[in-house]
Amino acid sequence: MAGRCYESWRVGDRIEHEIRRTVTETDNLLITTLTHNTQPLHLDADAAAASEFGRILVNGVFTFGLMIGVSVADTTQGVLVANLGYDQVRMPKPVFVGDTLRAETTVEQLRDSRSRPEAGIVTFVHRLHNQRDELVCSCLRTALIRREAR
Repeated sequence: MAGRCYESWRVGDRIEHEIRRTVTETDNLLITTLTHNTQPLHLDADAAAASEFGRILVNGVFTFGLMIGVSVADTTQGVLVANLGYDQVRMPKPVFVGDTLRAETTVEQLRDSRSRPEAGIVTFVHRLHNQRDELVCSCLRTALIRREAR
């Protein structure tokens, strides 16, 4: 499924995204070093082992980015004008190397754009769960989406 124009959405629409992803040590190492995040919980196995988690935690930037990335093909691919904001980002459970993650999206709100009549604003709720069905990340994403050509 490709992204949908503004008129195609309804409040309450829900998508279970087909792509699932098992997190690897390389995923965590790359995002952590690319962003210059020196948090030992992400990089140092000994420090992480001594923490309450007992092992390396996956960098939250990866978790958040994966949740958004998995949603794109089904929501905004080819129709996005701009992402306007990410709000209420929550990470209630940790993610570990080896976790398999799946995402779902619900449409929370629709509204016309006052400044761009050729587009509308869609607020999505994105949720990411692990293989135990525990919520590991969620957020609201507000996106400016093209209208159908008239």
